[in-house]
Amino acid sequence: MTAQTRLKRKDTQQTSSGLRKRKLVDFIATSVVTTGGIGIILSILAILVFIGIQSVPLFQGVKSELVSSFIIKESPELSSYSLDSPDKASFPFIATGVEEYREIGFIVTRDGIVTFLSLKDGKTIKKVPLTKLDGSKITSSFVSVNNKLYSFGTDDGFILPVRMNYKIDFVGDKRVITPKITEGDLFKLGDAPLIKIAYEESEEEGGSAAAAYTSGGELLFVTLVEPEDDFGDSEPEHLAYNFTEELHGNTVTAIELDQSLENLFVGTKNGKIYHWDLSDKKSPEFLRAIDATESPDTAITALAFLLGDRSLLVGDEAGNVSVWFEVPDKLSPTGDVLTRIHQLSPFELPVTNITASARDRGFIASDKGGNINLYHATSAQKLKELKADGSSIEKLTFAPKANGIVAIDKEGKMYNWSVDNPHPETNLKTLFGKVWYEGYQKPEYVWQSTGGTDEFEPKLSLTPLAFGTIKGAIYALFFAIPISIFGAICVSQFMHPSFRNTIKPVIETMAALPTVVLGFLAGLWLAPIIEKIIPAVFTVPIVLTIFTLISVFIWHYVPRGIKGRFKIGSELFLLLPVIILGILVSLWLNQPIESAMFGGDYKEWFYTVLGLQYDQRNSLIVGFVMGFAVIPIIFTISEDALSSVPKHLTAGSLALGANRWQTAMRVVLPTASPGISSAVMIGLGRAIGETMIVLMATGNTPILDWSIFNGFRALSANIAVEIPEAPEGGTLYRVLFLSALLLFFFTFFINTIAEIVRHRLRKKYGQL
Repeated sequence: MTAQTRLKRKDTQQTSSGLRKRKLVDFIATSVVTTGGIGIILSILAILVFIGIQSVPLFQGVKSELVSSFIIKESPELSSYSLDSPDKASFPFIATGVEEYREIGFIVTRDGIVTFLSLKDGKTIKKVPLTKLDGSKITSSFVSVNNKLYSFGTDDGFILPVRMNYKIDFVGDKRVITPKITEGDLFKLGDAPLIKIAYEESEEEGGSAAAAYTSGGELLFVTLVEPEDDFGDSEPEHLAYNFTEELHGNTVTAIELDQSLENLFVGTKNGKIYHWDLSDKKSPEFLRAIDATESPDTAITALAFLLGDRSLLVGDEAGNVSVWFEVPDKLSPTGDVLTRIHQLSPFELPVTNITASARDRGFIASDKGGNINLYHATSAQKLKELKADGSSIEKLTFAPKANGIVAIDKEGKMYNWSVDNPHPETNLKTLFGKVWYEGYQKPEYVWQSTGGTDEFEPKLSLTPLAFGTIKGAIYALFFAIPISIFGAICVSQFMHPSFRNTIKPVIETMAALPTVVLGFLAGLWLAPIIEKIIPAVFTVPIVLTIFTLISVFIWHYVPRGIKGRFKIGSELFLLLPVIILGILVSLWLNQPIESAMFGGDYKEWFYTVLGLQYDQRNSLIVGFVMGFAVIPIIFTISEDALSSVPKHLTAGSLALGANRWQTAMRVVLPTASPGISSAVMIGLGRAIGETMIVLMATGNTPILDWSIFNGFRALSANIAVEIPEAPEGGTLYRVLFLSALLLFFFTFFINTIAEIVRHRLRKKYGQL
């Protein structure tokens, strides 16, 4: 073997070894890139799945289970009562209730005995007589919405308030519940038996009040006020009134009194609701009588207040259940009108009871057929239907935690249901539709997740947040698209390469600025400055346009010999002094323009003439600053697309006599349009997902208004603000995850549209 042959074989071996190494490196690189790409996709899908899992429970239905049922009359202590009488007034059980753990329930009989029962098997735990009744028989009862204060009307005209409390102890791991009854002072209303009563005590006012309808057809009202004298001593004063005259002989079938002792509502046999204003205890005022049923022959059978005492629940003899509250009305003498807001799913038989939840805007109602419906007033929906054994439900109570229902039918059978209803206030309507909330004049889109009291009605419409997200993105792109695209055209088509190599990295560096810094500067520095120079801000485009046209006109007459000394595109730098001068002139004109055109106060002029209110942190500020954050993305991708247009296209256009502007607009721009459209869509996705700028540079108020002079609340900013205060697993917590899912679909939809547009444009211009 010659030396030359050995050398060739060695080269061949080295070449083969090099190929194997390159293939191995290529395989490793391909595997890493593929694994990384698949991992990213799987991570995104995992995030999507997790968000979806957290959101799904919002739309799951109510779960309920009949835990126990038993015949009360089988208890020896209660077997003497007759349950066969058709007269409801003879039904022996005047009231029922349950403690928060739903282990012990109680019944109150007409002879004033409170019997505590095990809800598991109905065995008697304890019997307590109401000693202050002193032999009087109970003829009526009333339960406050908090389920702790029970009031009993007697056959000799008294009302006895009673508080049911429970002491909780633990013996080892076992919970021991000890019932405790606290009897209040007897409240005298008259001498005749009290058929219907309402009694409330006001913790804020320190007084109490009672209304009652007697067997003699009188409607009586008594209030106990405690005015303070000069020495700070409390001197109780009883004020008694007779409201019988306003009834005009109508029979009262239901009475309801609010806890603030300011409103009394009375339902009658002819379907009317009578309303008295009790805010002035020394001069109660009859406000109105309205028809609440479809016909005068339909009696109102039940009244109850929702939590907060603003919404009145009405049940009637035809089985209808409705929600009413006062709506502001300038034409009304009282300034408001009692209005039926929701007509809920009805029963087929007359309504017998309505009981409100002490936790939320839910309530339960029953009818004479043994049916019990669980409703939610805000969402105006029937959540669940329960069924007893077919006998009329005579007594009904909601567990204090709204997680159980206890009912007694006419046959003396007690039912104990467990209820799992964690998110009653959410459905598609409350999340995305208009809802008529308490105190509002009409249905509206509202986001207000928390309030200062337990009675607060959560308002969880995502529509204002989605609107705010879109509004912020639109105003940001309104500034970003023209600047970035025309800037990209200028840099790629009209500037010398040395300028382009300097300007492009500088603009790309802008993308590295933390958005929290931009938001901070926008909210605390830029917003107060812009507020003072709004006339100048709108004057700047006009002045700059005029100055630029004058500069171009002057440049047109500059000798070619002088122009030739400058690099291509450098003439744009000569506009910098012109731009600075234009800005200075606009600032100088700020005060004269405001005085001449806006009467010296542009804010007042905007409000009185245009109906626009100016907020310091508004969409204009967001447009400036978020546009500043989006410009680098759109500019970079657009410039790359424009620079990638084949040179033979531009050369051919110029050779055929087109100037550089015509070539850029009619050849380069259409060819680069797939990349530019992708740049715009990516910029839009960036603007939609922005958090810190919209959080700090806007008023963060969830409103539906396109005005550039007020702010908004975006989905992303709302998540950042609300999630620290949202209890894990709660309704707000899951609604925030749903808003994150909505934000995800926004960006997914935008990216899909961008890809479709890019594909079609590439197909159209790819053959050039």
